[in-house]
Order: sequence, then C-alpha cells, then structure tokens
Amino acid sequence: MSTETALIERFYTAFQQKDWATMAACYHPEAQFSDPAFPDLRGPEPGAMWRMLLETATSLEISYRDVVGEGGRGRCHWEARYPFSQTGRQVLNRIDASFEFKDGLIYRHRDVFDFWAWSRMALGLPGLLLGWSPFLRGKVQKTAGGKLQRFIDKHPEYRRA
Repeated sequence: MSTETALIERFYTAFQQKDWATMAACYHPEAQFSDPAFPDLRGPEPGAMWRMLLETATSLEISYRDVVGEGGRGRCHWEARYPFSQTGRQVLNRIDASFEFKDGLIYRHRDVFDFWAWSRMALGLPGLLLGWSPFLRGKVQKTAGGKLQRFIDKHPEYRRA
C-alpha cells in the first residue's frame, strides 16, 4: 500500500470514528480544501470545519471505497448519511474526493458532489426548486462560512496565520 493510500485510509477511518484531531493531523499546514459548501478553506481551517461538523453531528454514518493513491495524488469515493441540522431531513451525500500530497500530508483536498441532489434532500421543496441556482449555492456557502467563522472565533488556534 502506498503512503498516499495509507493516509487516505487513515483520514476516513478517523472520520468514521468521529476523530477530528486525527483528521486535522492528516493535513499539511498550508492545506487547501474545497467543496460546494466550503469553497476555499486554507491552513488550519479544514481541520476546524471537520471538528465543527463532527462535534455537532447527532447521527452520522460515513463509508468510503475505491481508495487510490500514488505519485503524490489520490482519490476515493465516500458517502455521508445524516440528518441535516437546519431541517432534520435525512441526507445521503455521495462525494468524490481528490487529493494532492506534500511532505507526506494532504496538501489539496477537493470534494465534489451534486449540489442540486444534496439540496433536494437537505432542504426539500426549496432545494428542488432552487438547488440548481447560484443564488441558493451562495446562500448555503454564506451560512456555512458564517457558522465556521463563529466556531473559529471561539477556537483561535484555527485562525489563518
């Protein structure tokens, strides 16, 4: 098993165990993370996001598969099943992750998922009607970003240098 594959396995095993500290330790100090809800997290911010999400998760199931890592890059497919905190609606989010590594750690992490499908599950009718729109994506990003910023304000160790 390559070191890249082993690191991806370590990251998602920690995720399954809700071990945010191990997840954060998998990231390079200059890491960058992006997904449709959090489009540009850097440095310690990805670790803060995972901690915030895991500390507030009431019921979360994580599975992953198709882990491939070599030559400084990697990828996998993972799925998260959980009730969306704002609506209580059940979500099954299917995500494709890609990675770049530096100094044996995750340097770039990009999660891609169908935002419209997610918004239909998480938000119901508003997601069905507006999930395709930049307006709703922007609103979700603003809400998620504000929540993360409030979390970072309470945990200054996650502020960007």
